[in-house]
Amino acid sequence: MKKVLAVFSSLNGESGNSTTLARDYLNKLTASDQASVTTLDVADLALPHLTQAEMQAWMTEEDARSDEQVALAKHSDDLIESLKQADEIVLAVPMYNFGIPSSLKAYFDRIARAGITFKYTETGPVGLLENKSATVFSARGGIYAGSDFDTQTPYLKHFLNFIGIKEINFVYAEGLNMGEEQATKSIEQAKGEIVELLS
Repeated sequence: MKKVLAVFSSLNGESGNSTTLARDYLNKLTASDQASVTTLDVADLALPHLTQAEMQAWMTEEDARSDEQVALAKHSDDLIESLKQADEIVLAVPMYNFGIPSSLKAYFDRIARAGITFKYTETGPVGLLENKSATVFSARGGIYAGSDFDTQTPYLKHFLNFIGIKEINFVYAEGLNMGEEQATKSIEQAKGEIVELLS
């Protein structure tokens, strides 16, 4: 059975459009017993901005860490362990001010660990999380896909590739603040893409 890690990041919780789409996908996936799902809401997790002290804790050998460093390193260690266990990562990503939510960035900062999820080589960095896929559900108030305003897609591709995840599918719901007709059309189109992904 496929193991899925679903990462939510909407400030609107379960009522967020990205959350709703990801839930639809996950419900269809689990309805046919194709997967077990572990969920993580980084908006609720409220990780602080990454600090030098936390990074230093990672770089300190485990048996040499102070009690404070053990506690600091545990945030990252636990998040990475959940990621390692997953075959597929589902990301529910709203667009805030042309970027990803800051809570998701704080999560990414803690799962990008040299020697654990990637390594540096003579030819550049190599991702260490192999044989995993990602599915991204991106909800946006305007229409940005394929334009210079879409900073999310290239960033997410670069980041996921960086840690070794090469197979990535994107499902967009756009123009959600551009009238009811546009929003309904966009959501239905996204739901159709979900069916195609699972077929």
